[in-house]
Amino acid sequence: MEPKERAARSAISRIQDGQVLGFGTGSTVQYALEALAERIRDEDLRVLGVPTSLQTQRECQRLKIPLTTLEEHPSLHLAFDGADQVDDDLQCIKGYGGALLREKIVAAAAQRLLIMVDDSKLSPRLNKPVPVEVMPFGMGVAQTFLQKLGRPVLRSKDGDTYWTDNGNPVIDVDLGTIADPAEAARQLDAIPGVVGHGLFIDLTTELHVGTATSVRIIEREPV
Repeated sequence: MEPKERAARSAISRIQDGQVLGFGTGSTVQYALEALAERIRDEDLRVLGVPTSLQTQRECQRLKIPLTTLEEHPSLHLAFDGADQVDDDLQCIKGYGGALLREKIVAAAAQRLLIMVDDSKLSPRLNKPVPVEVMPFGMGVAQTFLQKLGRPVLRSKDGDTYWTDNGNPVIDVDLGTIADPAEAARQLDAIPGVVGHGLFIDLTTELHVGTATSVRIIEREPV
């Protein structure tokens, strides 16, 4: 079993009957959805889920996982998602899969956020590029401000501009080693045209870290 599958199955074991869940996006979430579908089938587990992307929505439909919306359930019992990097304080960089804005909305709506990673995603300090989702109308303005903070690169796919499910481009910004993630998040939030970014600050309540042989769980009370 791959380390991230171990982490995913560990997180899914936390789900209880009758809960309303948030589903992230990405390869680790795929493992989690498959494990959840097994529990629904084998245990007659009753849950509802809010997907954060069209990709996750399609997988839930394929796996026969019942879905709902934030309009119907604005408060979620828990959400589970992967991360691209996690530091020693459980602050995260997310969004390499492009669903950062919806993932953050769902994370904020959840009473608990379970992050699932393999141990290669851990770092004492965050230092990977941070995805920033911007409005097309404000992309030039946002890029000008982002150049003052780091090195921004417009994300592309197959030679063309990458677009999120929300119809927005993503700029990946190399901020170097981030000594104060909360302050970096505030600076990004203040830029006109930015609608979301991949710094997830004080949102993680459980980190499930998969290794080749086991899972380590780090818990923190919600802020």
